[in-house]
Amino acid sequence: MSKFTSEIEVSGHLIDSLILTKIFDSIMDLGGKFEVIKIKVGKKKTDQSYARLLVQGRTKKNLEQILQVIYREGATGILQKPVKIKSAPRNMVMPDNFYSTTNNPTQIFLNNKWIDVGNMMMDKCIIVKAKKAMCIPIRQVKKGDKIAVGESGIKIIPPERPREGMNVFEFMGSGSSSERPTQHIARKVAEDIQRTKKSGGKIILVGGPAIVHTGADESVSTLIRSGYIDAVLAGNALAVHDIEYATLGTSLGMNIRDGTLAVRGHRNHMEAINAVFKAGSIEKMVKSKKLRRGIMYECVKKKVPFVLAGSLRDDGPLPDVITDVELAQKKYKEILKDASMVIMVATMLHSIATGNMLPANVKVIVVDINQPTVTKLMDRGTWQALGIVSDAGAFLPMVAKEIQKNTRAT
Repeated sequence: MSKFTSEIEVSGHLIDSLILTKIFDSIMDLGGKFEVIKIKVGKKKTDQSYARLLVQGRTKKNLEQILQVIYREGATGILQKPVKIKSAPRNMVMPDNFYSTTNNPTQIFLNNKWIDVGNMMMDKCIIVKAKKAMCIPIRQVKKGDKIAVGESGIKIIPPERPREGMNVFEFMGSGSSSERPTQHIARKVAEDIQRTKKSGGKIILVGGPAIVHTGADESVSTLIRSGYIDAVLAGNALAVHDIEYATLGTSLGMNIRDGTLAVRGHRNHMEAINAVFKAGSIEKMVKSKKLRRGIMYECVKKKVPFVLAGSLRDDGPLPDVITDVELAQKKYKEILKDASMVIMVATMLHSIATGNMLPANVKVIVVDINQPTVTKLMDRGTWQALGIVSDAGAFLPMVAKEIQKNTRAT
C-alpha cells in the first residue's frame, strides 16, 4: 500500500444522484486507487447514504490533486481541519490560493462546526465575518477582509436528483437535443411553470431580441400578463425591437406578420428609440398611451420589474438601459435573489451572465436555435437544466398555448 493515502467520507443521496460514481470516476481518471472501507445505503427514497473511502495517489502531489477534485464532488476528510483564512492585501485583491467557489451549496468548518456560506454563486470568493460566511465577487473585497484559502475545511453539498413529483427536469434529465419531441417538451415545461407558480416560486425570463424577430413577442406578453413571469432581464435590443413591433409592426424593419421588408424599415428601430426618448422612459410611454402592447408594456402594466443591461453595440440606448456594467450586474443579482426558475431565450451573453449569479439548485430552461449556444449555457454547472434547441418563435407559443389549455381545464 502506498504511503500517499487519505481517508475521506461522503454522505447524501449517493446512489441515485450518481455522487459516489462521480467520485470513483474522478479518482480513477487521475490515476489513483480507492478502497471502500464502509458503505451504508439508505433503504427508503428519502434516506441518505454514507461511504468512507481510503484514497491512494501515486505521489503526494497526485493525492492532493485527487482530493481537491473529489472535495468538489462533496467528499470531506475524516479528520476535519478548520477552514484556512487570510486577509485581503488590498481593495479588490484576494489573497493567494483563495478558494474559488462553485454554484453548489457550500459550508465551511469554523469554530468546530459547519456553517453555511450565504449568497452562493460560482467563481467568487468566501468572506468570513462575525462568525458568518458569505460569497462575494472580487470587486467587493476590501483590504483586511478575511478570505477562505485552500481546500481544507470547505465542504460542497453535492447536487441531488429532485425527489418529489415528476417534473420536466426529471422527465428529460439534464441535456439538450434538437431531435426530442418539441410538443411534448413544451407540455412538460408548461406544467412545470404552472407547478412552480402554484408553489409560490419566482420565475425570471432572460430574453434576447430574437423573441420578437421570430414572432414569440405575443406569447411572452401573454405569460407576463397571466402572472407567470416575475421579472425580465435583457439588454437594449429586446426592449427596442419589442417597442418597434408594438408601435410599427416591424422588427429590424421586417414585417413580423408576413416576413416582408417595410418601406424605409431600416430606420424603424431608431424611430422606436426616439419615441421612448420623447416620452422620457418606457413607463412614461405606457402612461401616455403611446405604447399599448408588447413585452415592455405588460411589464409596466403588471408592475413586473425589468433590468436592461447595456453594451457597446447598442443603438441609443434607451433611457431605461443601465450603461454602468457594475450597476447592471448588481441589479441583475437583486432580481435573481430567491429565483426558483430562470428561462433563458435566445441571448447567450445575458444568459451566461445570469447563470454565473445562480446557485445550482435553481431550475434553468435554455431555448436557442443554435446547438453550441445551448451546450455552452448547459455546461456551467447547473444540475436542474433543460436545453431546448428550437426556434423561440415555435417553442414559446406552444408553451403559452399549453398553459392556457391547462388553465381552462382547471
